[in-house]
Amino acid sequence: MNSITYSLAWCLFISLSVLPAHAGSLSLPQPKGEVLLEISGDIRYTNTGNKARFDREMLRSLPTHVLTTHTPWTDGKRQFRGPLIRDVLSRVGADGDELRVEALNHYSGQIPISDVVDHDVVLAMSMDGKPLVIRNFGPLFVLYPFDENPELNTENIRYRSVWQVAKIHVH
Repeated sequence: MNSITYSLAWCLFISLSVLPAHAGSLSLPQPKGEVLLEISGDIRYTNTGNKARFDREMLRSLPTHVLTTHTPWTDGKRQFRGPLIRDVLSRVGADGDELRVEALNHYSGQIPISDVVDHDVVLAMSMDGKPLVIRNFGPLFVLYPFDENPELNTENIRYRSVWQVAKIHVH
């Protein structure tokens, strides 16, 4: 084997040995706990058929964002924690212009992708340090940074602030 052939073979070996490790980091693990969120539509990374399903721990593994704000539905300023929706969408390789966010009671809101790109829209999992529960906006709540961007406190945006989130469809 001459040195050029050897070099090419070595490069190919290195490339192929690195590829599976990188590809594995992009795939989604199976949820081990109760599924809180199901994402479907124009997504690349799935873990159940053509859907991405997340339990609480999988959502907690994403970078956490803290949003302290007043809302039209709560008294006073509250602290919400959870991943940014754009980080959740990035994790599933979403490619679309709009989200349909559906609640447990089948209410749904349409959110332009530009909202989550332009603003730190949180998929809140807790309020004031306590996990959100169904009777109190949970388990997941789409929250806009109302105090940071007062222009977001409109009827249109309030309809997009879905609570008791169960599903997101990317289209």
